[in-house]
Amino acid sequence: MSLRRLSPLLLSVLSGLLLFAAWPVSPLTFLIFIAFVPLLWLEQQATSRKKFFGWTYLTLVIWNGATTWWVLNSTVPGGVSAILANSLLMSLPWIAFYNVKRKRGERTGYTALILFWLTFEYIHLNWELSWPWLTLGNVFATHPGWVQWYEFTGTSGGSLWVMGINVLIFLLLREKNQKTRFNTKRATGIVLLLVTPLIISWLLNPGSPAPAPGAKNIVLIQPNVDPWDEKFVAGKEQVQLLKLIRLSESQIDSNTALVVWPETAIPVAINEDEMKSNYFMAPVWDFLKRHPSINLLTGVEGFRFYDEKDKTPYSSKVPESNKYADSYNSAVLFDSSHFQVYHKSKLVPGVETLPSFLKFMSPLFDKFGGTTGGYARQPERTVLQTYNNSYHVAPAVCYESIYGEFMSAYVRNGADLIVVITNDGWWGNTAGYRQHESYARLRAVETRRWVARSANTGVTCFIDPSGAVIDPQPWDKTAVIKMDVPAIRSRTFYVKYGDILSRLAIAVTILLLVWSLIATLLSWQKRKQRA
Repeated sequence: MSLRRLSPLLLSVLSGLLLFAAWPVSPLTFLIFIAFVPLLWLEQQATSRKKFFGWTYLTLVIWNGATTWWVLNSTVPGGVSAILANSLLMSLPWIAFYNVKRKRGERTGYTALILFWLTFEYIHLNWELSWPWLTLGNVFATHPGWVQWYEFTGTSGGSLWVMGINVLIFLLLREKNQKTRFNTKRATGIVLLLVTPLIISWLLNPGSPAPAPGAKNIVLIQPNVDPWDEKFVAGKEQVQLLKLIRLSESQIDSNTALVVWPETAIPVAINEDEMKSNYFMAPVWDFLKRHPSINLLTGVEGFRFYDEKDKTPYSSKVPESNKYADSYNSAVLFDSSHFQVYHKSKLVPGVETLPSFLKFMSPLFDKFGGTTGGYARQPERTVLQTYNNSYHVAPAVCYESIYGEFMSAYVRNGADLIVVITNDGWWGNTAGYRQHESYARLRAVETRRWVARSANTGVTCFIDPSGAVIDPQPWDKTAVIKMDVPAIRSRTFYVKYGDILSRLAIAVTILLLVWSLIATLLSWQKRKQRA
């Protein structure tokens, strides 16, 4: 049957389902290389921009909804809004491609699609409404052995690979559909473009480096506390804290340098200026004094008070006082007498912060369980240095570990270990927490650093610099794991120079748009002169 006769609805739905079927944690990753082919065929036969937008939006809603439906476990109205809004944003590069292709021809159009998509992904990583969960390069998170070259390109290299192969396969199928003869030369080129990166990846794979003699070990705690019914319930805080200490002491030894508890493991709000004197923190300090060679990295929900002259852009007025306050989702590194603080910087839109351009929607966000004030954030990538310099830690709180360039900045600042602390229990036993864990494997490859991951309800694990997962702890289980982990101080190309591919795509996109605008103006001027 001729592909031309397939209905737009079938093509739209098929593309969305292929994208979902390819996404982690599905084993069908290879489908990503044909997932956009139905949508490209649909564009070929589209009769209007409005119709193409409608079918494209349907594809992207199916992909977003089927892949990230678990966000509804937090708040149904908020989750539905996030899925619909993200699908709309992802439609923009496709509509731009439709316009350019019809005005400037096929070669320019398909090139523009790839450039526009890379540009969109980079913007979506770095603006206030950021939600890069479905960055195309993330699709290989469960197969880091395919993309060891991310140490040069980051995930944008994967996005380029996926988009390029999809376009080429579409062109091959279209040509075969129009002619009886199969284009062997084009097919061979596609096979080479598929296989060559895999060969390069195999050659680059460093494997799991053995710890040097005398390497320190790290202990990771998975306390398995229900975030909905237990974690923040008044009267249960002390029990949780004592459980964390008991689990830690069950595994630490004379060679333990670092113990890691998950995000907001200390389940009460702590004034960071009173960290040493707060009565609730007394068991923590006693634990550290009993083990003076231990460092503890844990999540803390902190706050600070300010006078009006010292308040920050994130400060809120304290009712019935002349004080202002900042709230933080923090990672705090303790030793027996000191502490260092990092405040989470990448905040979840709608849940932890409201983008400035959406402030007019504050009442709606409050009504449906979102936030209008949210946490304060810090602009610097603060590296937390352990006692005796055993590790220089890059702390990733919650979903910060899905931001490649963001995490690489820690390594440029001297981090030799990445530590992810997260809750992940909010979403239940769904694909969400497993996708999150998988994305950290790409950070290991990009930076060639060990990753230590402590998750409240799972997955707690170690990840080596090739992206291999070691000793993963399953969902809904209390667990403690320990491993000798070497600090690595070399820097990859990606760490040194960042996301060069995306920056090149943005530069060429700007030139393309300027050229297109000039060409349009000149054409308009010629038509005016003829008239």
